[in-house]
Formats: sequence, C-alpha cells, structure tokens
Amino acid sequence: MPPVAAEPGAANDTAAGATDTAAPSAHGGPHAPAHQEGAAATPDAPGGGANGEVADSSVAPQTTSSIKADRPRYRAGEDPDFAAEMGWPVEGPEPLPGAILPHHRIVAYYGNPLSKRMGILGEYPPDEMLARLDSAVAAWAAADPETPVVPALHLIAVVAQSNSGPSGKYRLRMADSLIERVAEWAETRNALVFLDVQVGLSTLEDELPRLIPFLQRPNFHLGIDPEFSMKDGTPPGKKIGTFDAADINYASDLLARLVREHGLPPKVLVVHRFTRRMVTNSKEIVLRPEVQIVMNMDGWGAAWLKRDTYRDYIVREPVQFTGFKIFYHNDVRQEGWKLMTPEDVLKLRPVPVYIQYQ
Repeated sequence: MPPVAAEPGAANDTAAGATDTAAPSAHGGPHAPAHQEGAAATPDAPGGGANGEVADSSVAPQTTSSIKADRPRYRAGEDPDFAAEMGWPVEGPEPLPGAILPHHRIVAYYGNPLSKRMGILGEYPPDEMLARLDSAVAAWAAADPETPVVPALHLIAVVAQSNSGPSGKYRLRMADSLIERVAEWAETRNALVFLDVQVGLSTLEDELPRLIPFLQRPNFHLGIDPEFSMKDGTPPGKKIGTFDAADINYASDLLARLVREHGLPPKVLVVHRFTRRMVTNSKEIVLRPEVQIVMNMDGWGAAWLKRDTYRDYIVREPVQFTGFKIFYHNDVRQEGWKLMTPEDVLKLRPVPVYIQYQ
C-alpha cells in the first residue's frame, strides 16, 4: 500500500482553543494560542486568569465579600461547583454488563505505524512504544489507585490528506493488514484498539461500514475526528472541520446495533474536540446503553490553555464522559511549557476517564 502522506492527519498542529479558521498545517509553525474563537487568551495568573479564574489558590480573592472570599478558588477546568452547574455528572442510561466506563480509565497511545509524525504509536519501534505505554499505564495506576487502568492503542485508520487522491475524498484508508498488525500489538498487552476516522470530504456513512468486521470484535472501539470533516468541500488542513450531533448519532447507532446483534460489551465512542464549532447541536447527541461517548479535549499548548479549552468546550457542553489528550512534543514546544502529569489531569472536574497520548 502507498505510504501515509504527512499531511493534515499527520500531526495536530492546532493549539487548544484555536479559531475554527486556523489551518492545522502539518508543515508550518505553531498557531498562536487563542483561548476562544477569535479572542485572545490570558494565562492563568493570580487575579488575571482566563475568564477571571485565579491560578494560585494561595492568592486572596479580589473581593470585599466575605462569602466570596471563603469560597475555594480553582483554576479553569478544576472547579467542581462549575462542573455541577453545567450538569455533571450526566444522567444517562445504566451501563450494560462489561462496560468499561466510568469504573475504569483508558490510557491510549495514538498515531499510525506508517508515520513518526502522527503520534507516539508510530514514533518508536513497537517494543519500545509498548514499553512506554506500560510506563504511562503504571503512572496513572499510581496516581489514582482506585481506578483500574485499561491500556489502548488508538490507530488512525482513515487519514485525511491534502490531495484529493483517486477517490476525490481527500482521505486515505489504511489496509486491513495494518489494522491487524496493531491488533497483534494490542493483544500482547490485553489492550483495547480504537480505530480513528478522519473523513476529509467523505462521510461517516461511507467510511464506517468498511470497518464493521473489526468493530464486531469485543476489544475494538471507535474514534471520530471533526477537525478533518470538511462539509463545505474545503480540503483538510485549510480550516477546522465539524461534525453535527446527527453524525455522532449515526456512529453511535451503528455501534449500538453491533453490540445488540453480536452480544458484545458496550462500545466506547471517542469524539475529538477543541473548538465550539467542531461539534454542533451537542444537546441532541443521543445516549444509548450500548455505547459510551467520550468528548476528548484534543488541543495542544500550555497547561493553562488546555485547561481553558477543557472547561469551555467539554465541561460547558456535557455529553456523557470526558477525555483529555497529552501531546508529548507540542505541549512542550515553547519555553516554560510543561507536560501535564496524571496528578495535574486528575484535578480536572469532571475527572477524565479517557487519556490519550500523541
């Protein structure tokens, strides 16, 4: 099969909270971090955090009200009262037997074996990659001993392209043999396998049926990436794409039917998000007992920016469960930026149950 082009899907070069018109160029420099679409952000700082939240809990609140002064101060994304006000935890269907969430945490390595630039899954030889995954799993188990950790390999199985290709759809489907190779790696760790889909100018209706033979397996799950869903015909990488609730409901319904027809444990559906318009009409997303939906904060940048993005695009629009992505390279690409640790991420509210490393 042809090699994967190092194009839009090759690396998420879009900062957390970036504008929806920013191009996630795989070849250009980083985009300037922006907290909200079209608006500049301010790092967490005493008295000057984004949206007025204070970064350092030791700093006295700037208020004359003793009631407000007594209230704990939280950084963006870490306030349990704000999460509760937004509707967390979400009331959904009771999990079916065999459900992974919420009583386990998934720790996944993301990428594609044909490219070192698409993520940790392909950056290192398989044995080294799996050893690093073991270490990440151990770190999470140590940070939160009460929540068992389930390892996973998250393969980009349909990769967005900058060229239209023979199909004219600006996407490249990975061969079944590549998926089987990743499945074999996962088997050595009793790990889950996620198949991620970047549709380009195609649709989920065109791309998912081909993956059904894999999704029928008990340990296979699905990820869908709105960033590369170009509904207006723009080639991927020129702007950030979008999925509507109807698209997510289609994927969820397909998975639910597989669960019912084959007597499978519930499937996990991961939806990536780091801007508002990446997911439209989120209140219309249907929850089903056969499918567990994770809205995954998928932006890179400084820790304060990632927390802002988590709050504004994940916490503010509750769906069911939450995820959080750590970029081994992009999250430390500027001086002073530090990789968020499991202990850092565990301070978020709601606490993410799906962790992805790229």
